[in-house]
Amino acid sequence: MEGRRFGNRPSFGGPREMHKATCSDCGQETEVPFKPIEGRPVYCRDCYQKHKTDSRPSFRREGGAGGSDSQDE
Repeated sequence: MEGRRFGNRPSFGGPREMHKATCSDCGQETEVPFKPIEGRPVYCRDCYQKHKTDSRPSFRREGGAGGSDSQDE
């Protein structure tokens, strides 16, 4: 078997092109596997993990049924 496969996509196994960037949170210089776009935040590994856990949607209902988010008419 050549290389690893992820789902139906083959893994090409070559090194990723890394781009230098400055973390939008802590200001630390970092490298990312994509070309940063001006106006969009870029995070170092530590800050990315912080944002990743902070931005998870909560699917728990607070206060029971019939909240203000209800789309029942």
